[in-house]
Amino acid sequence: MSRNLRVAIVGAGPAGVYAADILTKSELPEGVDAVSVDLIERDPTPFGLIRYGVAPDHPRIKEIVKALKRVMANDAIRFFGNVAYGDDLKLDDLRQFYDAVVFATGARRDRDLDIPGVDLDGSFGAADFVYWYDGHPDVDREWDFQPHAKEVAVLGVGNVGLDVARILAKTAEELLVTEIPDNVYEGLKKNATTDVHVFARRGPAQVKFTPMELRELSHSPTIDVIVHPEGFELDEGSMEAIKAAKSQKLVVDVLQNYLAKEPSGADHRIHIHFCQNPVEILGEDGRVVGLRTEVTELDGTGNVRGTGEFKDWPVQAVYRAIGYYSDNLAGIPFDISSGTVPNDGGRVIDIDGSPLPGAYVTGWIKRGPVGLIGHTKSDAAQTVELLLSDVADLESPAQPDREAVDAYLDGRGLEYTTWEGWEKLDEHELGLGESHEHQRERVKVVPRDEMVRISRS
Repeated sequence: MSRNLRVAIVGAGPAGVYAADILTKSELPEGVDAVSVDLIERDPTPFGLIRYGVAPDHPRIKEIVKALKRVMANDAIRFFGNVAYGDDLKLDDLRQFYDAVVFATGARRDRDLDIPGVDLDGSFGAADFVYWYDGHPDVDREWDFQPHAKEVAVLGVGNVGLDVARILAKTAEELLVTEIPDNVYEGLKKNATTDVHVFARRGPAQVKFTPMELRELSHSPTIDVIVHPEGFELDEGSMEAIKAAKSQKLVVDVLQNYLAKEPSGADHRIHIHFCQNPVEILGEDGRVVGLRTEVTELDGTGNVRGTGEFKDWPVQAVYRAIGYYSDNLAGIPFDISSGTVPNDGGRVIDIDGSPLPGAYVTGWIKRGPVGLIGHTKSDAAQTVELLLSDVADLESPAQPDREAVDAYLDGRGLEYTTWEGWEKLDEHELGLGESHEHQRERVKVVPRDEMVRISRS
């Protein structure tokens, strides 16, 4: 007997959209006539961290949205936004309508940093700052820029750390040409930062920047990039890392160019410090007044050891960009140490070690917050292959008709958004940009209720 395969994908970021694309284009197993996919997203809009995690001055990366839009044009794929898994829907609810559920919820919050002073005023998680300047509806409209915070520390040497450093160092006027909302522009005008200090625990060959991101630091005429020679070391492990990856060699080359370059006297500076391990955020009267680091040294393997020498840096704010962490999902096992759902190639593994029937994961919730878009595609392909191989063992849903989902959401009184609704909001934001006095490409709508109202109009 033939069947139509119904799959729910929770999360409409790149991981979820790519999984939907691969599912609808794969050769179907015997007994399956067709496959249809519903993407279920807590935000009113699709695209996840492409919309709310990429810095607004990175239009090239946002070109990925064009590819994702082409995927979403497939009639076999639907989008339900403003629907929160765990609050509006549980796993048992989804099983009424779908043969299988794929979780692609990513990693949305900051990984904890366990050092003294982390809770002081002026100590921020990078994810919170990114969501603010990207106009996420669930964060405060104001950012706590202080007029005395001229020297700022960024902990972490990945691309998010560079994004944070660059946004802090740029002027509000430079960013006005991007899609930042009006409240972000007004907030950035209050930013008094002149010097951003980026701290790496290890050496230049161990940083996680990509070459393009690193080069872009110097594209602003208002910023000097200063690489400090202290700790700029290459041990045997570093040389092996450079030989093993062309991108790592390019990063080191760019850093060496910055190291040799004389500052131009620009109004803002981004300082990059190596072999400095943050051990305490210093406070006074409840606010950040400094950062204490331990000087480290490379041990020959590319790792470092502490030297027992400490240094205090007079900074007035600290941004922690040490990685993202995934949220626990209702009804699904969760590994607290890794921040991932236990899985075998994408099949969710229950607490007794057996596969959880009909439950799968892909993207960062599967493997942790590492890798680029290319990894996300191969990750999704692996999960989809396993799902399709399990079809004969999947329990058929009680209500397989597509319309049953709409009726259920309507019956719950949920104000969900659709792909057609996103197209309305997209057109509205583009119109705001076109009519703006500075002729911007787009101006984001921030309040959730306003996004929903425009989408459902």
